[in-house]
Amino acid sequence: MPHDSYDLIVFDNDGVLVDSEPISNRLLAAYLTELGHPTTYEESVRDYMGSAMHRIHELVRERSGRRLPEDFDDTFHVRVFAAFERDLEAVAGAADVLKRLTAEGIPYCVASSGSHERIRVGHRKTGLDVWFPEEIVFSAEDVGRGKPAPDLFLHAAERMGVPPERCLVVEDSPLGVQAAVAAGMDVYGFTAMTPEAKLPGAGGYFRAMEELPAILGL
Repeated sequence: MPHDSYDLIVFDNDGVLVDSEPISNRLLAAYLTELGHPTTYEESVRDYMGSAMHRIHELVRERSGRRLPEDFDDTFHVRVFAAFERDLEAVAGAADVLKRLTAEGIPYCVASSGSHERIRVGHRKTGLDVWFPEEIVFSAEDVGRGKPAPDLFLHAAERMGVPPERCLVVEDSPLGVQAAVAAGMDVYGFTAMTPEAKLPGAGGYFRAMEELPAILGL
């Protein structure tokens, strides 16, 4: 698929640019279990991967009839950020792809369910911050509804000045793929962690970030 089919590449962050999903889902499962909502790592990945924080609150309340504590988000983020500082790495090949897009003059941005602080912490730790000035970083915090609603992707496209149909989204979560499709954007599923079968609706799939330039015809 030649890159001139698109005027903007929109990257999800967690699991696509930074290898954060194993860390955050392990911690989320442990914290929910600690609070009396028994959750395995596999269940966390299945139910919450790609979610904005508000969706975690909504699902827990829907299932248990109980609210999570007021300080849930703050406590969880403290634990996640501490683990990121110890263990977080960039997804293999991500920096090379960003370097290639920059050299080719192809605009890109990040649109993440995570908070701006979470995105920045991860990018600083992995060195990806050099590729992401603030004006091309978009978070679910910027819109009313996170993925699977299309709001975040539409917001990113509007801010970048590109029509949705000229955007290609790179996603690794079912919620993210749904959001991209709902936004009227093409989407490729990144299957390093999520099997292709769990990302229905994507226009194509790839397993290693090194494959993306060839997909774009670079």
